Amino acid sequence: MASARQTDDLGSLRTKLFYGFGSVAYGVKDQGFTTLLMLFYNQIVGLPAAMVGTAILIALVFDSMADPIVGQISDNLRSRWGRRHPFMYASAIPVAIFYWFLWNPPAWSHEALFAYLVVMAIVVRTFITMYEIPSSALAAELSDDYDQRTSFMAFRFFFGWQGALAMTLLGFAVFFKPDASHPVGQLNPAGYSTYAFYACLVMVVAIFVSALGTHKFIPRFTMPPKRKITLRLMLHEMKQTFSNRSFAALTASTLFAFVAAGTLAALGVYFDTYFWHLSAQEIALRTSIVVLAPFIALSMATPLSRTFDKKNSAILLFIASLILFCTPFTLRLLDLFPENGSPWLIPALMAFALVTTTLSIACGIMGASMMTDVVEDSQIHTGRRSEGLFFAATSLVQKAVSGLGAFIAGLLLALVQFPANAAPATLDPAIIHRLVLVFLPTVAILFSLSILCLCFYRIGRATHAENLRRLAEKTPITPPDPEENPDIDTAGAQYALASRPAGE
Repeated sequence: MASARQTDDLGSLRTKLFYGFGSVAYGVKDQGFTTLLMLFYNQIVGLPAAMVGTAILIALVFDSMADPIVGQISDNLRSRWGRRHPFMYASAIPVAIFYWFLWNPPAWSHEALFAYLVVMAIVVRTFITMYEIPSSALAAELSDDYDQRTSFMAFRFFFGWQGALAMTLLGFAVFFKPDASHPVGQLNPAGYSTYAFYACLVMVVAIFVSALGTHKFIPRFTMPPKRKITLRLMLHEMKQTFSNRSFAALTASTLFAFVAAGTLAALGVYFDTYFWHLSAQEIALRTSIVVLAPFIALSMATPLSRTFDKKNSAILLFIASLILFCTPFTLRLLDLFPENGSPWLIPALMAFALVTTTLSIACGIMGASMMTDVVEDSQIHTGRRSEGLFFAATSLVQKAVSGLGAFIAGLLLALVQFPANAAPATLDPAIIHRLVLVFLPTVAILFSLSILCLCFYRIGRATHAENLRRLAEKTPITPPDPEENPDIDTAGAQYALASRPAGE
């Protein structure tokens, strides 16, 4: 049995820091994929935007197939290092190696580079999946408290955003330097190899620090009972787990949100470069204020959860973020926003960036915390703890549809006939204005659908408390019928009774 001190450490600040720090790796990878990859392969490598968007979409669809497999295997793995840590340790070195290759492509034909991008993107995302899904799933095992879980996810989002923002700042302030041939720093190919090296280093360090920092709690985590696992049983359990209504509502909301976010992220650097006419240094300056956003979101997430409940907080944050995100573009189109070159432009963009990013991070924290509460709601009906499978499904949706977002971005660029290797000074202003006019309605509709889906989530504080009470009494509402699935050795109630902390 673990000591009382170790049990108390589960909810300590130190544990939250180690747990959250690992998401730096995902933040670094995500920043590269969503912010820079389209620009790099389109404007620097020279692949047509439609080919880049299609490559990213294909890669993410294939990669997403690994998510439920990793989640299901992780949920049922029995090892001396528990269910999650073997995957976390195994992913660190490979993800760094292949991420470097992604940003250092060979001088091949367009067709060969298209295939290269597809393969590299699949491999990188698959290895980051091997870390991110088991690591995320730890939150539901580290605490079952309604508000503590929000705190754990707040630290995860905090470090994920800080990792992404740090690499953005380093990229635009240090790595992407203009020269005589490339007056716009982010269009200078020389900086991307250096960026890739440091990004790989940061990812390796983050993964190992988080895995080692949470390693001592392995004896306190749930060890699944030993049983026969077949493909038929695996598919049956996945279907049964995914039938949870709150999970379906949260997943549908995530789907629409990440399609919009993927579109936004892929086009964001285009708007910075061609709509606002920002230099690399100005982008870095604008981004520097956003470093404060994770701190603010971290401090406000748990109080919001306690005051308004998670679902209500998420909806309010979502609506406010959407309105404020669209405001600068709308005002510029109406000639009510500072002109490019105005001394008020950067401060105005910084203010909007800080507020919208803070609201978005806080909303994401609420959504992730809401997913941890689905674990017990599902366990009541299935008798199984499926943290890995739930986070795998969320990751699957995020990857697949963010790839769809990149695909939509490529289509929008093609729709307005945005040229490759375009120079901000010579690009026809009508082209970038047309891009804004098709972009804003697209993301507004997608985010609105996401908010609508969120309304159907039904696990509040009282429901979660009741779920914990029922599980403490070991009285599932509807235990699985063993005759319905002959591969399962015991009913759901017996499964729940057999689940215990590893090592006890």
